[in-house]
Amino acid sequence: MAETEQSPPNATTADKYSNVSFSIWPPTDRTREAVKNRLIETLSSPSILSKRYGTVSRDEAVEAAKLIEQEAFEVAEKAASTDDDGIEILQVYSKEISKRMLETVKARSGESAAAPETATETDEPHKAEEEDAGSTAPPQSEKTESVADDE
Repeated sequence: MAETEQSPPNATTADKYSNVSFSIWPPTDRTREAVKNRLIETLSSPSILSKRYGTVSRDEAVEAAKLIEQEAFEVAEKAASTDDDGIEILQVYSKEISKRMLETVKARSGESAAAPETATETDEPHKAEEEDAGSTAPPQSEKTESVADDE
């Protein structure tokens, strides 16, 4: 008998929470700020990325992080649909951030090299290197980078 008396309050609680909706897109301003701060830290601190492409000054990292996050957000917003729960769009946002961060450090490392490259150049040098290699396989580092670039 005690069980049947407890059922209605549980049903009321369930009804109360059934009207609650949860959406992960768009991210809050606080989340977007956290993303920018993490980008700044990643770009300006020693890491696997900086070992390969070098670190970026804090001032450059701040400007790059703002631009990367804003552009990624705009791309994700355009891809958003009203019937989406936000997970797919969050993946687009995340991938855009990663892609743009890598493009930024690659472009910067290219600028500091002997022959400056433009920031809009993407995979052209890698394709030329692979063609020049003839029948020899590229070093393991280039294989890994190619796979990362394909994603």
